[in-house]
Amino acid sequence: MDALHEAGIHAAVALQAGPPWLEQFWLLLTSHLDPNSIYTVFFPLARGLDEHVSLMVLWIALAAEWLNVVLKWFLFGERPYWWIHESGLSEREQLPLRQFPVTCETGPGDPSGHCMILGAALWPIVTALSKAVSRYTRSRLLRLVPFLLYLLLLVAMGLSRIFVLAHFPHQVISGSLAGEGGSQPLPRSPFPAHPIPVPTPPVPAPGMALGWGLQRWPPNFLKVRFFLLTALGLLLSALALHGLATAAGLDLDW
Repeated sequence: MDALHEAGIHAAVALQAGPPWLEQFWLLLTSHLDPNSIYTVFFPLARGLDEHVSLMVLWIALAAEWLNVVLKWFLFGERPYWWIHESGLSEREQLPLRQFPVTCETGPGDPSGHCMILGAALWPIVTALSKAVSRYTRSRLLRLVPFLLYLLLLVAMGLSRIFVLAHFPHQVISGSLAGEGGSQPLPRSPFPAHPIPVPTPPVPAPGMALGWGLQRWPPNFLKVRFFLLTALGLLLSALALHGLATAAGLDLDW
């Protein structure tokens, strides 16, 4: 594992050696497109496409945040900035690395929350945009443009997290794969105002079952009890998992 971590540190060194304008891009990306942007930026944008799509964005973001926290409890994952000193690598090698205001994140780092939550929550928007494009053209290439932009955004987000020493490369890869959606479509919106049905993606996207499952079996957003039971269920399950892990001797608060 140390070899994997060292390779990640050298990848960060290579990224930080890039041009100054690229540095500003990485910092802008990692600072402004954090998981909070799902609620402040992408949810309002999705609301303009379709009400059901926007609700799916919120629902998937909520589930992805919960799952990301639970995975970090059990996968742990070092943070590059701290690992350099704890492993003694900073004493063995002269590393031209810089620290940024967003560098010193504490707690487990695997998988990357920025990549996982962003990748999961944006999938309904991407599929909706692809369907909207398909209304005006039969070009398969043009219908793929939203998916290509989606993948480029995830790659850029992963590189930005490596650049600021918040994550190792394998952590952003696991986060991106965990967050990407599946190959099943969202159902048609039950709301009558300007409905844009969400398409079946032109090609299956890789990733875990998170995006696929949440889109394959969407909840009934019209029932208030769904939100109450979901909030209660996530809270109790998190407390139960934390308690079981603590009883088993795992220190989740390391």
